[in-house]
Amino acid sequence: MRMRIISGKFKGRLINVPQSKFIRPTTDRVRETLFNLLNNIIDFNGINVLDIYAGSGSLGLECLSRGAGLIHFIEKNFVIYKNLEENIKSLNAENSCLIFKTEALAFSSVKKNFKYDLILADPPFFKDDIYLVAENLKSNNILSDDGFMIIERSKQTREKDELNFQIEPFKIIGDTCLYKITN
Repeated sequence: MRMRIISGKFKGRLINVPQSKFIRPTTDRVRETLFNLLNNIIDFNGINVLDIYAGSGSLGLECLSRGAGLIHFIEKNFVIYKNLEENIKSLNAENSCLIFKTEALAFSSVKKNFKYDLILADPPFFKDDIYLVAENLKSNNILSDDGFMIIERSKQTREKDELNFQIEPFKIIGDTCLYKITN
């Protein structure tokens, strides 16, 4: 399967999405809606982005296409990691991207000397470690003062998500709920 970059310097370029039960790519409709919303609340120019549960890298690479300065990806699965590496190479974006082959929980559990302006998390819809990951990212000051996280979840987990994130989704698109979490 292939997915297109929606806008920016890589507009129309295709990236590969590996066939795997461990990956559920963000649909074109959700990505278009998300980035239309983000365009109104953030200037992508030169920002640092963290794409957790990166998969094909479509969210982080879309940010890069729109002018983000640096994208860090978190992906634990080796086959999916290798695909992401190839997607970055196909865009000649190796100088702007770094992949950490680790679990999101492990990455978020350690204080970093680096802050992100935008954190995108698209975990498997029924994986509950996202609650602790989000809390770790905030408590370890990985999010910049003016930064925020966007977490993509299913409507089927909405009740549990609202309880754990202590907010309602800021946008619902089909079965997808988007949560915006700030410091």
